[in-house]
Amino acid sequence: MHSVPRLIAASLERDLGQFPVVALLGPRQCGKTTLARMTVERLRVRGQSPLLLDLERPSDLARLRDAETFLARHADQLVCLDEVQRAPGLFEVLRALVDADRRPGRFLLLGSASPALLRQSSESLAGRLSLLELSPFLWPEVVDPGYTPWQSLWLRGGFPDSLLAADDGASFRWREQFIRTFLERDLPQLGFRVPAATLDRFWRMCAHLHGQVQNFSALGRAMGTSHTAARHHLDMLVETYVLRSLPPLAANLGKRLVKSPKMYLRDSGLLHALLDLETHDDLAGHPIFGASWEGFVVEQVLAHASGWRASFYRTAKGEELDLVLERRRRRIAVECKASSAPTVTRGFYAALDDLAIREAYVVAPVRDSYPLGKGVEVVQLGQLLEALDRAA
Repeated sequence: MHSVPRLIAASLERDLGQFPVVALLGPRQCGKTTLARMTVERLRVRGQSPLLLDLERPSDLARLRDAETFLARHADQLVCLDEVQRAPGLFEVLRALVDADRRPGRFLLLGSASPALLRQSSESLAGRLSLLELSPFLWPEVVDPGYTPWQSLWLRGGFPDSLLAADDGASFRWREQFIRTFLERDLPQLGFRVPAATLDRFWRMCAHLHGQVQNFSALGRAMGTSHTAARHHLDMLVETYVLRSLPPLAANLGKRLVKSPKMYLRDSGLLHALLDLETHDDLAGHPIFGASWEGFVVEQVLAHASGWRASFYRTAKGEELDLVLERRRRRIAVECKASSAPTVTRGFYAALDDLAIREAYVVAPVRDSYPLGKGVEVVQLGQLLEALDRAA
């Protein structure tokens, strides 16, 4: 099951054939190493001999003490460096080696993103590097092929070890351990210097505010700290791919618009673990139920919306759209409703009129799609993702 085909695999192989360096970034435990190993195996079958180094292993890290000499010795191979943020000094060496030989497919870098990693890679390897982001499992990877029902993907989230656990209890315990390890080990290793207990409290507070507009002053007051510190904590979680900041739509409509981003926990399973929601019954009885579905839909859609600008729309009078996707002259509205018989408000239609949107979807846990009128279609999440794929 861990060998489930990943949607990004084709893009990874394409970029390895075009760029000297490809970086595959994403949260810890989302499947980067598994995908890299599958890619390496495919290359071996074709007669190549890639080299895979895990920089969390002291023996592999030791091989790079004289990185320039070691990597030059393997110049004819694809070298995959896992957890590359463990050796930040490598980027200057990679730049020198690539400048001497700009053949595509020389290095594959895997990393749980950090500001230092992104800054060094973008500065040192500008023009030589392709950046790809791997999410935890997505709907078309596990629901459409029948590996798991969508209800499990929503409740447990997409991290492979959580989604594939024997039962909901085992999945919940894995996510609890992931949260603890992420705060106590992973963030310090990435260079963040905030006490784990402080970030744990902040992350849980963000879970309660999931889907709401960011207010750093209120967050800071609740934490007993400054709005600057609250912003720093939030940025930390965004940079490590566990929190999403969705910007408001910038439009000159003569209306008072909400101008602060909305925040979502990116993985619904982590959201539920932080709120102590182990089962579907726990989730169904919790006030976060609707916002959880909204965040789940938003994250799945944005994983498919590469090339689209994504935002939300809200006026001071309450006219609102959960998600607005823009590409060239096309504009799509998405509303998220966790009901099998969804309804929309007058403010929803007013927002469509404000933005002159003629293509709108209400994404709900329904069996079949049906029109709601005025160009609005009620659809399953999978149907919307297929429509976005067709539009790409």
